[in-house]
Formats: sequence, structure tokens, C-alpha cells
Amino acid sequence: QVQLVESGGGLVQPGGSLRLSCAASGFTFSSYAMSWYRQAPGKERELVAAFTSAGGSTNYADSVKGRFTISRDNRKNTVYLQMNSLKPEDTAVYYCNAQFRPNPRYDYWGQGTQVTVSS
Repeated sequence: QVQLVESGGGLVQPGGSLRLSCAASGFTFSSYAMSWYRQAPGKERELVAAFTSAGGSTNYADSVKGRFTISRDNRKNTVYLQMNSLKPEDTAVYYCNAQFRPNPRYDYWGQGTQVTVSS
């Protein structure tokens, strides 16, 4: 059974920080690219950050560069998103994604965790 379980979301003031975690099970974690997406009300889901399965390559949306950091621990089957200097426009549901890039039809999603940035 494939599972991706996000945690760490919550309410934070502008300028604050949160660290999201995604615990994975049911597949070979180290063979999959891991990503974080987010979706705000009325907007399309967008890629926030990605970490490839090999080579340690990372990619970030322009809007979060310098503020967010993605990391992964293959021994713990967990991917993290450290979010600093949070802005109200970061408010969204954040989703963890796992993709087997040799065949992208193997594509899994978590149920999401809410991040709200508000004063």
C-alpha cells in the first residue's frame, strides 16, 4: 500500500518558519523523485520544490528561492520542506508527490497539509 503522509502545517505569522515532513511507504523511496506542490483556493496546483532520486539535484519555484529548502532522508523514507520568511501568499495546502521518472505513470500524492500565513 503506497502512502505519503504530510505533517507540520499550521498557522504562522508573516516572517515565521515551518518545516513540513512527508513520510513515505509502500514503494522504493530512493528510486523516486520527491516534490512538494501547493494549491491555494481558486488557483492551480503549482510545483514548489523538487528533489531528484539520483545526484541530489534540486529545483525551486522562483517565488520560494532563497526561502524554502527541500531535503530527503532515504534511510528514513522522508522528504522535508523547510520554509522560512513566510509570506501571506504562501498560504495553501501543501502536497507531497513521489514520481518514478522512468515511467511517470507511477505518480503518488499525499492528502496535503494546510499552511496558513496570517497576522
